Amino acid sequence: MNPGTIVRCRNRDWVVLAIRRDSRGNNSRGSNIVLLRPLAGGTDDVVAIHEELAKKVGYSLPEERLCPSVFPHPKPDDVGDATSAHLLWQAARLTLREGAAPFRSLGRISIRPRTYQLVPLLMALRLDPVRLFIADDVGVGKTIEALLVACELLDRAKIQRLAVLCPPYLCDQWAAELEQKFNLEPVVIRSGTISTLERRIPLGKTIYQHFPIQVLSIDWVKTDRNKHQFLQFCPELVIVDEVHGAAEASTSSRAQQERHQLLREVARNSQRHLILLTATPHSGIEEAFRSLLGLLKPEFKQWDIANLTEPQRIELARHFVQRTRKDIEQDWEGAACFPKRITPDETYQLSAPYRDLLDRTYAFCSEIVRTGAALEQPKRRVRYWGALALLRCVMSSPAAAVAALQARLRGEPRPDEQAEYGPFVFESDTDRTDDEAPSPPIEATEATLPESDRRRLRELARLAQDIRTSQQDTKITRCAEIVRNLLDGGFHPIIWCRYVATAEYVGEHLRHCLPADVQVVTITGRIGDDERRVKIDEIDPEKPRVLVATDCLSEGINLQDKFTAVLHYDLPWNPNRLEQREGRVDRYGQTAKQVKAIRFYGRDNPVDGVVIEVLLDKAREIHRALGTHVPVPEESESVMEAVLNALFIRGKRTAGSQLSLDLGVPQIDEFHRRWDRDVERERINRTRFAQRALKPHEVQRELEATDSVLGDPEAVREFGLAAAQRLGLNIRPDRRNPTVFHIATAPQATTALPEPIRQALPQSKSGWWTVSFTSPTPEGAEYLGRNHRFVAALARYLFEEALRTADSLPQPVTTPKIVSRCGVIRTKSVERLTTLLLLRVRYLMEQPDRTPLLSEEVVVLGYEQPLGADGRPAQWLSDGEALRLLDEAKPDENVPLAEKRELVRAALDEIGEWHGGVTSRGYPGEWGEGHPIQQGVRERIAQRAGALEDSHKRIRRAVSLRVRELAVKPQFPPDLLGLLVLQPVVTP
Repeated sequence: MNPGTIVRCRNRDWVVLAIRRDSRGNNSRGSNIVLLRPLAGGTDDVVAIHEELAKKVGYSLPEERLCPSVFPHPKPDDVGDATSAHLLWQAARLTLREGAAPFRSLGRISIRPRTYQLVPLLMALRLDPVRLFIADDVGVGKTIEALLVACELLDRAKIQRLAVLCPPYLCDQWAAELEQKFNLEPVVIRSGTISTLERRIPLGKTIYQHFPIQVLSIDWVKTDRNKHQFLQFCPELVIVDEVHGAAEASTSSRAQQERHQLLREVARNSQRHLILLTATPHSGIEEAFRSLLGLLKPEFKQWDIANLTEPQRIELARHFVQRTRKDIEQDWEGAACFPKRITPDETYQLSAPYRDLLDRTYAFCSEIVRTGAALEQPKRRVRYWGALALLRCVMSSPAAAVAALQARLRGEPRPDEQAEYGPFVFESDTDRTDDEAPSPPIEATEATLPESDRRRLRELARLAQDIRTSQQDTKITRCAEIVRNLLDGGFHPIIWCRYVATAEYVGEHLRHCLPADVQVVTITGRIGDDERRVKIDEIDPEKPRVLVATDCLSEGINLQDKFTAVLHYDLPWNPNRLEQREGRVDRYGQTAKQVKAIRFYGRDNPVDGVVIEVLLDKAREIHRALGTHVPVPEESESVMEAVLNALFIRGKRTAGSQLSLDLGVPQIDEFHRRWDRDVERERINRTRFAQRALKPHEVQRELEATDSVLGDPEAVREFGLAAAQRLGLNIRPDRRNPTVFHIATAPQATTALPEPIRQALPQSKSGWWTVSFTSPTPEGAEYLGRNHRFVAALARYLFEEALRTADSLPQPVTTPKIVSRCGVIRTKSVERLTTLLLLRVRYLMEQPDRTPLLSEEVVVLGYEQPLGADGRPAQWLSDGEALRLLDEAKPDENVPLAEKRELVRAALDEIGEWHGGVTSRGYPGEWGEGHPIQQGVRERIAQRAGALEDSHKRIRRAVSLRVRELAVKPQFPPDLLGLLVLQPVVTP
């Protein structure tokens, strides 16, 4: 008994998927475990049978034995029309999960990947072990690219377990992607879930051993308490998201160092598969970038990336891919595949009270920076950070100013000259930015001030409170006006704020001034990850909506399903964060053709003026030239120095006017020169590592080969609509969008449907379910891919319906079959009597020292009867011609039922019995040998196996002897699913 054979057990026929044995030829428990799948079943129906136990039980219960069986033959009475045969072919194809295509995993996933997203998968198939660094732009789908590789490794049995290490706030999103798009069952492992998970594991096992698909908070697992057990039972594949936060740090960031130490231990096992993901691999610090490359191969850490030799470049390019959106659209897709990003600027004018607060704050900050120049370096730095923090708060909102200034009134200020105040002011690339009010640097600054200056701080707090209570904030008034215009234009905006106090203040204002039907949701760092996810899920996509958020949502979170615009209420000081924010809506999967990204700033705001001229305009200029964003050089200290010099040392400002910058400041010039050098380095790297060695037509060829086996989205659409019509399901096209359909789900509309189909339909208050067979899916519609529960239910029901016979059911069949296995039509499409055979073929993919992998495909073969009775052999059609006839041949004349049955009986008699050994016509030997029709089938399936073998070898480029020895062997006989006889119209 081998994988691919058919057996009978428990009064049912099964396909043997695999037999698990140990190295001695037996299962580790002392005998074989056989995995079985019903003839028309799916992955969910697979059962494991203990072969020895089945033998023992079989003495008293014969139905428990595993006995050889054959696929049931069609019968002449089981006759229908051409539509029935076509539906059977589509249903059988869409039920395939162990597809024979080069990309096995595409048979199990619920998305349709773009051509460019298959590039990392092709790279991975040419590596053993897989060590990949995917550094594509923000929003192009790195998660999908990594999980395509993971699923392929799982389906090829190269791995049994995988772990995703990511920041804690991304755990739930990764789990959702794994479950919803890739049909895997992950568990999230972090502080809030560990106790629940431990109650689910058997005695003597760890969570890392028991759960095969894990999503872990990297900050939870990096600690000494958790790290060692994870490393002891680490899965064969580890994916690390936002890996720039785990680079070897030259700073004193303890968390970053701990992350890097963890990954270094993970990578130490040279056989472990490792995939690293980030949109910003290079922070401007060469050593940090090389430390990440060294995780792939230790020697990469020693290479001079700016001066690689050609052999080094070629070797690194096998492991590293970095593409801009421009690369993808020009080189891979040949057309725009991302929304057009519109980037207008909107401004506001400060009210007189707010301008007075600003003038006083700016004068105060300038003075303490100037007088602090004579202090010792630690105290001078404290004053710099305090001044910048105070200005950021005042210009963010009166609420943020009050929150920062009043917090210090609760006690005496405590100076801490060694504290790290950068995260309170500057948005970090490696750690989540603190969105609370920056009271610590302001308190530490106050500790260096005389009492007279402390009184001035208290006066600033009073002014801010007056503005808040008197509603004299023109910034928020102007913001509400812009939001109304966006909503009127059909956009759904995210309002990005720097501080919690500002976000809550803006959210409260918008809830009061916008129409009652507009949903306004506020999310900040004070809300836990689980609650954030719930609040986002609860947003109704059918109603107008506004999200007010801090940067706790700006990295890695998918918001493109519900939002189409962003407004930067507070401009970030790190241009990388600007791109991260905008990337929440401008990313793969966004169905809107346009998204808006609005820079919002005050015309008389010195802070915004400096940030725009020193940082954001420079970043925009780089993006226009290069097609991607380049991180600001090094860390927050260099940015602080540039902004500080522009604001307080060389900037000139009079009351009520915009800051006049002297951009000849040496520190700013040097800052921009370093940035320009990074841009040139990035341009060279992206040219080197955009994977132009792989050609789009090569990738597309493999995708088309997979489509030919599994069915493309158009085939799913045709099947879905035809099956719905056959079953009497009410489905109607959308009047405005031809790619959208509405399916009736109300009880009165589904009463007559079969129970499996009814169960697969969702509940809807409106009684209609909006769907689309196109990906990315239009807003408000659900994507129906080949593995969607509804499509899978349709395909499986029709396939089982075709196979059911009167003697296979406990009760007589009283209802006509919806799909029949045989069909006859009289058509002008043929000139000779033609027979089309619908076959399900199984193959074993064999490699040395590996368990053979079972794969399947549905094949349509056709042959013509020769004219006359001169004994000439049948003429076989090309594969393309057979498929064309199945798809396009239409009946031109009626055929009586009796004649249909006679033609089917003759065809079945002609092809003979379908099991092995001696055939009904007495031909001995292997199946098909010597039999005119069966031998033709055998030859064509053998040719198909050879083509599949070439395809599997081609995508790996024969990187090892094992790949060169790979063989794809067909398992005979194939399953005869059905046949269609095409009778020519006789011309008088």
